[in-house]
Amino acid sequence: MRLRRAMVLSLVTFFLATSCTKSAPSDSAAGGESASKSGPTSATKSDVKIGLVFDKGGKDDKSFNSAAFRGAKDAEKDLGFELKDVESSDDAAFEPALRTFAERGYPLVIAVGFAQLDAVKKVAPQFPKTHFAIIDAVAEGPNVAALMFAEHEGSYLVGALAAMLSKTGKVGFIGGMETPLIRRFEMGYEAGVKSVNPKAEIKVNYVGINSSAWANPSRGKELALGQYGSGVDVIFHAAGASGIGVFDAAEEKKSYVIGVDSNQNAIKPGRVATSMLKRVDTAVYEIIKQELAGQFKAGTQTFGLKDKGIDYAVDENNKAIIDPYVAKLEDIKAKIVKGEIKVPDYYEVSKKK
Repeated sequence: MRLRRAMVLSLVTFFLATSCTKSAPSDSAAGGESASKSGPTSATKSDVKIGLVFDKGGKDDKSFNSAAFRGAKDAEKDLGFELKDVESSDDAAFEPALRTFAERGYPLVIAVGFAQLDAVKKVAPQFPKTHFAIIDAVAEGPNVAALMFAEHEGSYLVGALAAMLSKTGKVGFIGGMETPLIRRFEMGYEAGVKSVNPKAEIKVNYVGINSSAWANPSRGKELALGQYGSGVDVIFHAAGASGIGVFDAAEEKKSYVIGVDSNQNAIKPGRVATSMLKRVDTAVYEIIKQELAGQFKAGTQTFGLKDKGIDYAVDENNKAIIDPYVAKLEDIKAKIVKGEIKVPDYYEVSKKK
């Protein structure tokens, strides 16, 4: 176990040195933990480095992690700091990655994904002068911001669309790792489907039960082919990089798929009905902006339909498909925002059981 941890730490150190988005000068606070706990002092924005630790899918998953990377890169371009990132091939790498950024005096370290919750809970209290942000999980602490989303609201919307599009009355959902968060997507989607067609049949599959479920496109395709083969004609995926396989299956079976997190309409134009936008890019941009303005806010920040933190995508790749349904979708969206439609929330339902 000690050898494994040492190897992970060595790899993290290597990645920090080699995977940064710019060539970096030496860190002025790289002298160890005692130096880092005092935090950055007189640095200008151009001297500031912000760390980003990706979830298992990696920054090229064209979905969740890609959205976080896009937001961070846009912020880097607009706000004038230096971004460094680490892609974690193993869950054991999260803690040393977060710790290394903190030890080097980075004022803000962003953990992408709920899988990093335990690592953030452990590292953040040890570096009270470093600010941490985690996406999709709540970690309490005076130096921790939790960036959360109303995924169930967007899932309800695309569920309604799936039911409108379906000719067979059978639609599907493919999740990545089976967790409460992805169950939240599933529950919202099912409610949206049933709001349009109460008799609809909804088939549900998950890629797996551990973090490798986010990076297994071959399994994603296998599950999608099985659903399409059973009569399903629209599938909503919330499976990270594994969802790439769902797109391939949709093209092969000439059926529809609904993307997630990022705008995935261009992956298979004409086969992607829409993408449920989870604006992780906006959340990442905003937390960086807060940090650089000296306005970092600890606690939970939630993004939903009301502030366009959640939405659905319309562009040249899906306009012909979705145009007949946009007016209905906008009406549903307005009713959710006003509270006239109450979307079931897996988190709330689970607490009551």
